[in-house]
Amino acid sequence: MPTKSQFPDEQSMDGSFERQEDAFRQWISHDGSTGYPAEPDRYHLYVSLACPWASRTVIVRRLKGLEGIIGLTVLDPIRDERGWAFREGPGFSTDPVNGFSFLSEAYQATDPQARGRVTVPVLWDKRTRRIVNNSEDDICHMFNDAFPQSQETIDLFPADIEAEHTRLAAFIYEKVNNGVYRAGFATTQESYEKACRALFAALDELEPRLASARYLFGPRIVEADWRLFCTLIRFDAVYHGHFKCNVRRILDYTNLQGYLMDLYQQPGIAVTVNFDHIKRHYYYTHDDINPTRIVPIGPALDLTLPHHRENL
Repeated sequence: MPTKSQFPDEQSMDGSFERQEDAFRQWISHDGSTGYPAEPDRYHLYVSLACPWASRTVIVRRLKGLEGIIGLTVLDPIRDERGWAFREGPGFSTDPVNGFSFLSEAYQATDPQARGRVTVPVLWDKRTRRIVNNSEDDICHMFNDAFPQSQETIDLFPADIEAEHTRLAAFIYEKVNNGVYRAGFATTQESYEKACRALFAALDELEPRLASARYLFGPRIVEADWRLFCTLIRFDAVYHGHFKCNVRRILDYTNLQGYLMDLYQQPGIAVTVNFDHIKRHYYYTHDDINPTRIVPIGPALDLTLPHHRENL
């Protein structure tokens, strides 16, 4: 029989993990047509640097030059039965906007009937005092398109590859981003093996794609690259051991490892990666998987070594 799950509301009868839908999906528009105009210093981003979904929004916010436009608060990486918390600590802080103690308070302020697990990221509107959106996909699109400042930087969703980009992003989400969770939170041998085999089949498919192309779509970096990066950067440190995704390490894939190092070394990216937060969150929070809550000191990873992918 399936055992206790970290997320019981997201567990299927066969022991497989099914992620819940995002609760808030309002949209910020450049012209205010949606009721949420793209105004400076109006919106605030609540994140955990441990979470791959939230980390992608942090990266896009930085790449699009929105750090002076949209505020950011990092939550405590350790999540207990009360959920994500605002505390003072190394790399995280109390809530300077609302004085909330827990992120659940933002959910209740927006919708007192809100149910389900409280997740990051959260994009908060300081004017209406409610959550605009808690979907990382939506937030990345809004950061890319809605704000005037973002138009002066790179385009992470180029129109000329829209269809293929959408298809590949969906593949990466289903097989890799969510694939590690399907393996890690499976509660039966069958559901674990199915998820783990699908995950490594996807990595095996992506590896040759990067043999002759520096990034997923050649010489330019698009949103799908950062989508993949946020899982790859956590893989050897957390997913390989903690989630039992141990068929291979990313280090064992020549192209994926070089690609990971290349993206990590892009300007401004390394500061968005906090391995202390990542490891303490996963190994301490998921006590059904790691009941001792011992956080491993390894692995030793050096992502600053030469990768030579600029030659592709």
